[in-house]
Amino acid sequence: MKLIIGLGNPGPEYKFSPHNLGFAVVECLAERHGVSLGRQRADSRCGGFVLGDEKVWLIQPQTFMNRSGTAVRRWLEMEPCEPQNDLVIVADDLDLPQGTIRVRQRGGSGGHHGLESIIEAIGTKDFPRIRIGVDPGQEMEDPVSYLLRAMRAEQRRQMEAVVERAADAAEVIVQEGAAKAMNRFNRRRETREVQAPPPDAGR
Repeated sequence: MKLIIGLGNPGPEYKFSPHNLGFAVVECLAERHGVSLGRQRADSRCGGFVLGDEKVWLIQPQTFMNRSGTAVRRWLEMEPCEPQNDLVIVADDLDLPQGTIRVRQRGGSGGHHGLESIIEAIGTKDFPRIRIGVDPGQEMEDPVSYLLRAMRAEQRRQMEAVVERAADAAEVIVQEGAAKAMNRFNRRRETREVQAPPPDAGR
């Protein structure tokens, strides 16, 4: 059993924001494999399928970003999964250039409140994650507003290919392991306004 969990905020106002790229990767995988994400389970929207020999759950926590750990902990309590072997977290990263993909087997939160919540909730930093760079390469007056605001049409088009590659990386982690995904995806570079958010929505 593998859990691919994309991080984001529920609600249409956040759908196309940089902070919801984790959700976008889960939706990409769902479309690719004909999976409905209509099921509600463990504070999440989810759907399951089989990839190779592995049963896989695609998961979008509905707890808002800063409380993502609540849903992740519930999934690990319900399923016979270990974080270091069976969990794949997908999240945006403001410290990476826009369009960059980085796969890691473990590590800290890097200031990302969703990852921070997960680490606190499950008591370990030892789980694979896919980080998608969203740094626009220019000074931001308010980074939180940037993360929660819908991307412009051109930026969204550029990020579509990045989302597809992040989905590819998730499949490699599931089938071949995080080390193989790191070797394959970390070498390559890709491409280079909103309502007040709820308090749990921010970075």
